[in-house]
Amino acid sequence: MPNILDIRRRIRSVINTRQITKAMKMVSAAKLRRAQERALAARPYAQMLTNVLKALVARAEIYDPETGEPKHPLLVHREEKNILLIIVTGDKGLAGAFNANVLKAATRFLDSKTGENIDIEAIGRKGRDFLRRRYPAAKVQTGSLAELMESVEAEPERSERAATTQVTGEHVGILGKVEFAQARTLAGSVIGRYCREEIDAVYVVFNEFKSVIAQRLIVEQVLPIEHVGEQAVRLSEEMTEEEKKRAKEAAVSAGVGMRATDAAETASRFGTAQVDYIYEQPPEDLFKALLPKYVAIQIFRALLESVAAEHAARMTAMDSATSNATDMIDSLTLVMNRARQAKITKEIIEIVSGAAAM
Repeated sequence: MPNILDIRRRIRSVINTRQITKAMKMVSAAKLRRAQERALAARPYAQMLTNVLKALVARAEIYDPETGEPKHPLLVHREEKNILLIIVTGDKGLAGAFNANVLKAATRFLDSKTGENIDIEAIGRKGRDFLRRRYPAAKVQTGSLAELMESVEAEPERSERAATTQVTGEHVGILGKVEFAQARTLAGSVIGRYCREEIDAVYVVFNEFKSVIAQRLIVEQVLPIEHVGEQAVRLSEEMTEEEKKRAKEAAVSAGVGMRATDAAETASRFGTAQVDYIYEQPPEDLFKALLPKYVAIQIFRALLESVAAEHAARMTAMDSATSNATDMIDSLTLVMNRARQAKITKEIIEIVSGAAAM
């Protein structure tokens, strides 16, 4: 039978742990609300840009009638020999299986592309650390935003590959406060490499967030652009019923809304009406101005939704940890009471036995 004093110390330790996990749960719930608001605030612009592109595609020639070539390099489809994979994980842990699931999905995708050259852009410290241990690093893009913009505009230096699969970029610390300028910088680097035919396709792995109980892990193709406004999902993994149940319980206890936050419909009517628009610029100039912004918006959306999904996963994990700590406290209290009862019973038996012996 364990010592009563040791059990009391264990109970105090678990109580302290429960207070920490409960506080972390409430912090994640507050950050989740802000992340949802940011994702919602970015959707009207993204929706309007998508509708403008849809209207342009429907009313302008995408391919040159003489040569048959697309009027913008981002619309060119090539055989996939060199692939760029953007993996979006978190900078911190204590989020359940959030980071592990993203890395598992990325590993499955890499296994499905055996024999092809794959460059990896790691966003988030957890993904960076995991990928560093498995794949060699090529010339890593680091530095300030201005330096990265200069490197995008400059002509790249040709270098030998470190391996068939290599890490070419690390982006750590940008998920604390996601800015569009960061997504635009990454998109500029990706677009430059695609236009120079260094890569033939671009994929991004992230957690798509619609609500606390409506999330899915996807591998989405960003380039080449197949259909404007439609997701080119290559791999998808939905939440299990057990995960949805735990997320719902955590959201209810933290006071977080569970309604799905789908794309806003405020700009959906633009470009869908049967109106003959007149464009001043030729289609080549319009595509040159709009398509890079469209790619940047896609990456920006992936970052925003991944941040929201991470906070939701951390809130759920901390809620489960709090519940487990409560169960452990109840179990330890029962053990302590049994130990006290056994000690008291033993003392009574000793007293009665001593009195009987006299």
